Amino acid sequence: MKPLIKIDFVSDVACPWCAVGLGNLNKAMAEFGDKADFEVHFRAFELNPHMPLGGQDTMEHLMEKYGLSIDQVKANQVQIRARAAEVGFNFHPNGRKRVYNTFNTHRLLFWAAHELDLKKQAALKKELLNTYFCLGVSLDDEQNLIDAVVRAGLDETRARAILSSDEFVEDVKQELQHYKSMGINAVPSLIVNDQYLLQGAQPSDMLINAFTKLISS
Repeated sequence: MKPLIKIDFVSDVACPWCAVGLGNLNKAMAEFGDKADFEVHFRAFELNPHMPLGGQDTMEHLMEKYGLSIDQVKANQVQIRARAAEVGFNFHPNGRKRVYNTFNTHRLLFWAAHELDLKKQAALKKELLNTYFCLGVSLDDEQNLIDAVVRAGLDETRARAILSSDEFVEDVKQELQHYKSMGINAVPSLIVNDQYLLQGAQPSDMLINAFTKLISS
């Protein structure tokens, strides 16, 4: 029997490096699949928990948050877009126009994991990232979230009911607080087998190296 590697992938749908990190992880798991089985849980993290409805212009937000010039922000965006394309995420050529609050996306992801299964959650995670970075549309628009649900093969009626209620609000708040209390303040962060922390969009070969050490220890 192959060993099981559990991964808690702490991330936010609004994080471009989380898309890169997920692509790298998927590549690593595919290459390492003959040596181990994987159990991936997508955990909630909010980059912009206080972002109001309507969001903020992306360039303005990144310049303010990181103290960068507009040329630096544009250069960073080009680099991220290239890295994302290498792992299957073809970001919109015009980039994301605005930065949004992502709390509702985390509610949907929590639902997928706890009422459905981890494969459905993974499918939804990918489609939510595609919604924001590849289609370049608003995360404030409920229909865009529903479209992601449908593309992922999940139940539209149930998703609409969740978004129109306060279901999973407290669950997500508790999950956010849990990882914050662990000292995680940047994403993506991968917690492996509840013991080891890998931070950032680790290249697939580095992930494979970590997995190799883990199962041989």
